[in-house]
Amino acid sequence: MKFFHLVGAILMGGGLIGVWMSDLRSRQLYELKPFSEAVRNIAVFYDGLVVPGALLLLGSGTWMIVTFYGGWNFLHLPWLAGMVGLFAFEFIEGNTVTRLYFMRLRRLTRSALNAGEVTPELQKARAERVPTFTHFLDLPMLFLIVALGAIQPTTWSLFIAGLVAAVALATILTLVIPRLYPWGSEA
Repeated sequence: MKFFHLVGAILMGGGLIGVWMSDLRSRQLYELKPFSEAVRNIAVFYDGLVVPGALLLLGSGTWMIVTFYGGWNFLHLPWLAGMVGLFAFEFIEGNTVTRLYFMRLRRLTRSALNAGEVTPELQKARAERVPTFTHFLDLPMLFLIVALGAIQPTTWSLFIAGLVAAVALATILTLVIPRLYPWGSEA
């Protein structure tokens, strides 16, 4: 199970890096066809790597918690409780806010391609802050989860410091990246 857990982490991490890079690339593009390809790549990384990796992590992690930590006893271990809490948050957020946003972005991009121009709906969707923030939060949260598992701290200090750092980094990226690559009418 540990092997499957590591494979799941590699798949999910690789997928999230691919999503991040494809999103960053899409922000640099002003022509619809290349933009559409970048948005399609986001979907491929999510569906092809992130989701299978997350499911492997969920299954193997649950099995290891039940087998090695006596089920709910994991709540007494800050590193493991932190990992589970962050994973649950990311699993829910990733499959609601972030994934749904990118699915809507893909649909709006197809409509814009059919219309032959960037539509106001696509411009508006691209400028949304909440999905941008949650997207930029994915990698820092994953790094915090991996740090908790690797270091296995016995206090909540690393969890709290890492959480503050992850939110701060996501906030900075949300404010800076869209300004570096203005899109739509801003370009």
